[in-house]
Amino acid sequence: MIPVEAYSRLAGVYDEIVVDPCHGRWAGFLDELWEDGVGTVLDLCCGTGLLAAELARLGYRVTGVDASGSMLECAHRRLGDDAVLVRATLPELPVEGLFDAAVSTFDGFNYLSPDELRETLGAVAGRLRPGGWLVFDLHTDAMMAFTIENPIVAGESAGNGFVIESAVDAAARTCDTTIEVVRPREGEPFSESHRQYFHSDRDVRAALAEAGLAVAEVCEEYSSRPLDSESLRATWISRLS
Repeated sequence: MIPVEAYSRLAGVYDEIVVDPCHGRWAGFLDELWEDGVGTVLDLCCGTGLLAAELARLGYRVTGVDASGSMLECAHRRLGDDAVLVRATLPELPVEGLFDAAVSTFDGFNYLSPDELRETLGAVAGRLRPGGWLVFDLHTDAMMAFTIENPIVAGESAGNGFVIESAVDAAARTCDTTIEVVRPREGEPFSESHRQYFHSDRDVRAALAEAGLAVAEVCEEYSSRPLDSESLRATWISRLS
């Protein structure tokens, strides 16, 4: 098993192994939420461009930001050569101008430490127009409990056999995950390791307030359903004061 840089080899099979077919539904939720007045969107941790493509189909002008060059190569192929994509590691945010809205989906902010999350929210607030939106999702405490109870997930998708193993430190609120593609459709087997953080509700609210972002709502995974004790993914909806 060859260890490789995070989101390098995985980029080629990411859409097949990791991602649920959810981005069209999520983009529809955002489109209904924003109604009029949003034209430009900053897509943070944009990955292979799945959400950006759905938003573009709805008429939004999207700028994508991601730390992985391999993921951005996939996004360029999906979105076309004219797509505006920036390689940067949050909280670094080297984009120009102001945006009507910013988004980060599929747990992108869970890869940030508490300090990095606070700095990132401040950086994003500096790139939003007054009244601009920031919508992002985070794992919940229910997801932490679920991961502790289900530390190993194995399967096959699109001809790729994989094993995902997670080790949660509940006291530190961290999760170290190793993704092993044990039978890739092409090439040699490889593994990638990632660390994620389970951010507490209190810390997220404090970081948003520090950045001048007011919480409008917290709901269950891009839906009208209120968050409850069994929700695995929380969607945070905030606006720049």
